[in-house]
Amino acid sequence: MRNRWAQSTTQGKRPWHLKADIALPCATQNELELEDAKNLIRNGVIAVVEGANMPTTMEATTEPINAGGVAVSGLEMTQDAMRLGWTAEEVDKKLHEIMNSIHSACVKYGTEGGKTNYVNGANIAGFVKVAER
Repeated sequence: MRNRWAQSTTQGKRPWHLKADIALPCATQNELELEDAKNLIRNGVIAVVEGANMPTTMEATTEPINAGGVAVSGLEMTQDAMRLGWTAEEVDKKLHEIMNSIHSACVKYGTEGGKTNYVNGANIAGFVKVAER
């Protein structure tokens, strides 16, 4: 089994040049940059799943992608400020509601010609939210 899943890397290099199905940046902020993202696409990566708070630069991804980590941080701050203790299931449910709302807003404001541009949708939705306050 070890040989089946083994992958080699080059000492001192970041892993974003390797062929893979998914990429999991988890170490630090701004770890995955634009050129890294291009390498991932060229190498067939179909999903990037962030395991840290904003490990990719804005040039490498789009705003909605970072929303999940930011939302969970906001939920943690709410729990701390209000001295609440939510279960993992409650946090997951709240996160799903937030992400569904973000997706709906991106589709509402970013769809043109049958395709959704999530960057435009997120930016316009953010502007509308601020303007309506």
